[in-house]
Amino acid sequence: MKYINLGSSELEVSRICMGCMGFGNAATGQHSWTLGESETREIIKHGLDLGINFYDTAIAYQNGTSEQFVGKALRDFAKRDDYVIATKFTPRTQEEIDNNISGQKHIENSLDQSLKNLGLDYVDLYIYHMWDYHTPMEEIMEGLHNAVKAGKARYIGISNCFAWQLAKANFFARENGLTEFISVQGHYNLIFREEEREMSPFCKDQNIAMTPYSALAGGRLSKRPGETSKRLAEDSYAKFKYDKTAEADGKIILRVEELADKRGVSMTEISLAWLLTKVTSPVVGTTKFSHVDGAVKAVDIELSQEEINYLEELYAPHELVGVMAQNGKQKAGNVV
Repeated sequence: MKYINLGSSELEVSRICMGCMGFGNAATGQHSWTLGESETREIIKHGLDLGINFYDTAIAYQNGTSEQFVGKALRDFAKRDDYVIATKFTPRTQEEIDNNISGQKHIENSLDQSLKNLGLDYVDLYIYHMWDYHTPMEEIMEGLHNAVKAGKARYIGISNCFAWQLAKANFFARENGLTEFISVQGHYNLIFREEEREMSPFCKDQNIAMTPYSALAGGRLSKRPGETSKRLAEDSYAKFKYDKTAEADGKIILRVEELADKRGVSMTEISLAWLLTKVTSPVVGTTKFSHVDGAVKAVDIELSQEEINYLEELYAPHELVGVMAQNGKQKAGNVV
């Protein structure tokens, strides 16, 4: 495994971040394909054994059971200084808004619950899961700064935002002596490259780490045509994100397959090797030992510029999907 500093922070993280959305009680929460606690422990132990020290979860994953399973496994298998744990908080609920719960208090309550779930005194990275259009940005930044001052979070990151939002928030923090975001977790992979328009150059200029999710497009970039899995069959959200562009994306996926065969490696390795030329540490979801193995092997693959160009040249612009599409509509509604 290779390691790198997370943006401008002192956190040294593995080039692969284990995404923990696939862990948690399948009987509760959004997903039906997640792993139970015993299987979660096995996957995390395998990741630790292979040098992965960076783990990403969220309070929203399976109603907090992902945090619970992940936290216990990490506590049991590793010393606290030997891993970097990130978790995320969601926007205020309508009930909180109606009860005048401020953004600062919402963050305090959310982080306290996450720490309880994880069984930890602090997290290394606390991530703003998606932009809250119903809460002043100033309240969010002040709440996150308070979390850092209290020693409950070492650094802060953001996910599912536009580059202008990240810039606005960080410049506000800089002007007011508050904590700045050191990382951004956006939707970015070989078949969805819209982050390259604004976010990538901004992060490069500001030394902000990119730790994208959906690194393998919900498994589409790791499987040959016709192959399937429980997640591919049941993940309705991923289908919503990718089904409309499946024909165009399929041409790129065929090139991944071709290059994998030529090199004698897996499609996972090729897809992640490409992404590793662009970002700090992609968040890779893992529900099998083979997923962990493929991700770790990708770190040692060096693609030639010719191979990179071959993988990239068929890409066509995509419309925003998922959370970002919803965010765009909310912002448009606010403007009107």
